[in-house]
Amino acid sequence: VQLQASGGGLVLAGGSLTLSCAATGRIWSINAYGWHRQAPGKQRELVASITTDGKTDYADSVKGRFTITRDSYRNMIYLQMNGLKPEDTAVYYCHADWPLGVTEIDRYWGQGTLVTVSS
Repeated sequence: VQLQASGGGLVLAGGSLTLSCAATGRIWSINAYGWHRQAPGKQRELVASITTDGKTDYADSVKGRFTITRDSYRNMIYLQMNGLKPEDTAVYYCHADWPLGVTEIDRYWGQGTLVTVSS
């Protein structure tokens, strides 16, 4: 499984940005995709996730501002980010989960894309 993220950049506070993640390879068993982010000096945190049957989940800090979607035909995952704040500044990583059992997964990561929000 290969994941290619894109769409990061510099945006003013209050602005919007859409991140894209292209999934290729042996993705037929992937059951969920998502986005994490890592700000300087902080741990990587889950931002949003979406299952292949469309169930979404969001970190409290982005609820109401970010929307994760998936285009199953094009094998693309998107993160629409509105109302961006300086604290959203981070490197954003997309991921894909391959289930290994009831509770185990194999998580694949894409390279990061930098989002910088200036005040």
